[in-house]
Amino acid sequence: MQATGRHARWLMATTVAILVGQSVVAQDRIFVTSERMTLGTESLRSASARIGDIDADGDLDIVVANGRHWPQRNYLFINQGNAKYSVVRPLGSDMRTTYACELADFDGDGDLDIAVGNDMARGQIFLNDGAGNYAEHTEFGDVSSLRSLTVVDLDRDGDVDIITTCRGRPNRIYVNDGNANFQLASSFGRDNDSTIDVAAGDVNHDGYLDLVLANRDRQPNEVLLGAANLDFSKRVPFGSGNDQSRAVAIADFNADGKLDWVIGNIGQVNQLYLGDGAGGVSQSIPFGSSDSQTYAIAVADMNNDGVLDIIAGNLNQPCSVFLRRGDPTDFDEVPFGQPSATYGLSVGDLDGDGYADIAVANSDAMNRIFLNRPAKPRLNP
Repeated sequence: MQATGRHARWLMATTVAILVGQSVVAQDRIFVTSERMTLGTESLRSASARIGDIDADGDLDIVVANGRHWPQRNYLFINQGNAKYSVVRPLGSDMRTTYACELADFDGDGDLDIAVGNDMARGQIFLNDGAGNYAEHTEFGDVSSLRSLTVVDLDRDGDVDIITTCRGRPNRIYVNDGNANFQLASSFGRDNDSTIDVAAGDVNHDGYLDLVLANRDRQPNEVLLGAANLDFSKRVPFGSGNDQSRAVAIADFNADGKLDWVIGNIGQVNQLYLGDGAGGVSQSIPFGSSDSQTYAIAVADMNNDGVLDIIAGNLNQPCSVFLRRGDPTDFDEVPFGQPSATYGLSVGDLDGDGYADIAVANSDAMNRIFLNRPAKPRLNP
């Protein structure tokens, strides 16, 4: 019997996902898309996507940042249930060169607000009315070559602050006054660091958050150990000292109570670094190809086995989920999607089935969602 309608589209997407990489058929999860699982109908220069319930209706919505170096409109995609993104809202009244967006409750009223980071234009804070309608509240930051935002309570005063990375220029920390107004507190790293991404966590167990930097342009990657008054002057280098890194995420991968971090690299293998609990590295574990082109990294348990997995967004290569089988050195790679310029991705249960799905932000290609499904049939038992 010939498959038709929704079943035909799912079957086609599953077939495409299996054919992308030979190893897929041996895995217990695949990540499927179809012509209906796009975010909008335009191919924009997208750089970032973030997932969250912005309208407080119990399902997950998506914010996509567009433009990079060219002014474009940013958009909100409103989930109508079961990963149906059939309502789209523009964010803001003007178009900017947006490289990053982040969701957080910046004003402490219980809903998700949005920070937007722009290349060579000031950043913006949009406040939520509780129903997913946003009004611009204020601008923040200086005009710089911004590449990423990280939102975290860095000064531990109960509100969410903003960390910005700027390629070849000073990286900045902006502290929140509690009402979503942000003032420059300090810089970190060297003024000419090509920092593309940063993650925050207490890697040396001293009560202060530390910063893990992913530096491009063959500059050393570093852990900056935090101290009082947002002092990040103590540096602990890691990696080869000559890496081309673009993405970083922090988590405890081996469940030893010490934070680890994963680095996405360009033109070389990616690396998982197991932390020694003092700010250094106890073991370095390579994963992916020797010519990885990884622009985005996320961490989540993608097959609900209680073990954290790694999701990599790649440039002109299929993206991949690296499923871990308990041992942090043992990865099973599950490629998904067609080769695109994937600058950003985010992970969350978009269709409410209990498994984490993936939204990707592609530059000059359609942005898509990939739903997490069981792999059938299992050809290599």
